[in-house]
Amino acid sequence: MKEIEVKVIDNDLEKAMRILKKKIQNDGLFKRLKLKKSYEKPSEYKRRKHRESLRRQRIATARSRNR
Repeated sequence: MKEIEVKVIDNDLEKAMRILKKKIQNDGLFKRLKLKKSYEKPSEYKRRKHRESLRRQRIATARSRNR
């Protein structure tokens, strides 16, 4: 597991919290926690994985078109 560190500058906790939340979101921790909160049936797991792969493929093709 990767360590996430945020430095607080000039006692600005609001900004530090925004940065921390963004780093956690980019790391995918919120998504993993949400998935682990409840049981996921194997069929739902396969369907979710398939949808995620389709999404990655769509994004990759869109990026390749823009270049």
